[in-house]
Amino acid sequence: MTKTALVLGAGGFIGSHLVKRLKLEGFWVRGVDLKYPEFSDSQADEFYIGDLREQSFVRNVIDCDFDEVYQLAADMGGAGYIFTGENDADIMHNSASINLNVLAACQKNNINNVFYSSSACIYPAYNQTDPENPLCAEQSAYPAQPDSEYGWEKLFSERLYLSYNRNYKMKCRIARYHNIYGPEGTWEGGKEKAPAAICRKIAETVDGGEIEMWGDGLQTRSFLYVDECLNGSTLLTRSDKEGPYNIGSEEMVSINQLASIIMNIAGKNISISHIDGPQGVRGRNSDNSLILKELNWSPSKTLIEGLEKTYSWIHSQVHDKEMKKRKKISYN
Repeated sequence: MTKTALVLGAGGFIGSHLVKRLKLEGFWVRGVDLKYPEFSDSQADEFYIGDLREQSFVRNVIDCDFDEVYQLAADMGGAGYIFTGENDADIMHNSASINLNVLAACQKNNINNVFYSSSACIYPAYNQTDPENPLCAEQSAYPAQPDSEYGWEKLFSERLYLSYNRNYKMKCRIARYHNIYGPEGTWEGGKEKAPAAICRKIAETVDGGEIEMWGDGLQTRSFLYVDECLNGSTLLTRSDKEGPYNIGSEEMVSINQLASIIMNIAGKNISISHIDGPQGVRGRNSDNSLILKELNWSPSKTLIEGLEKTYSWIHSQVHDKEMKKRKKISYN
């Protein structure tokens, strides 16, 4: 009998990749989002367009049992969206409403197997002040002090999913994602994350030119390629563990180092102008000790392998955009 899956947030970066993965595994898939995927056609068997903040819509799309439900839908973006403070109310209200609606509908339809994508942004800011030695082990989440309202909402929703496990005997699984990147992700417009933003800037800049970077570039992060993220997420969903678990890479780099790697991939020598801008915490790195011990999961790809594929895709997007611009000018 064909297994069924529901992917909420299927129009987004990770969600669209997840739909492709589930289809390759032989699932019948229903995708749901406010929009279709931006860069390729969805491979979902059904795709519902609508607002998961609306209870009636959620009841319509969660109207039967599914073997697996993946809740990836959220109001989110990169540092330019999360850390300015201008979007805090929307971020908290929108994402919390989605999670409240989804859990209520799943519980009503006796759907037990629900995966929830939380974030490394839940970790306390006071443990991430040293860029060389951040503390992001799962048990370090409390006493809580996330660095953003986005992180506070994720932490609240983690507790929400775990409470449904306790009170309704559900099997919700929780992963804390650490900076997922790859092809077909947002690469311009203000919601893009650091790898995509730097790939775009370098692709747009001639050899010997200059790009701008928020902060001094010494802040550290780790970045996980999207295929690796899907491996960890599906493994957790089908396990007997609830989490939360970190799903990320332990290959920590500074943002300056990230830019240097991308420059080498592009074959360009570009200088960096460091300017004021939102940065988040000074240091963050995934600690995979727990998920390695309990689920035997760790990433297999290096950062440079994932960035090579990502830069190639973003470079093609920049090139296509420039060609369309030139054609428009010539027509005028």
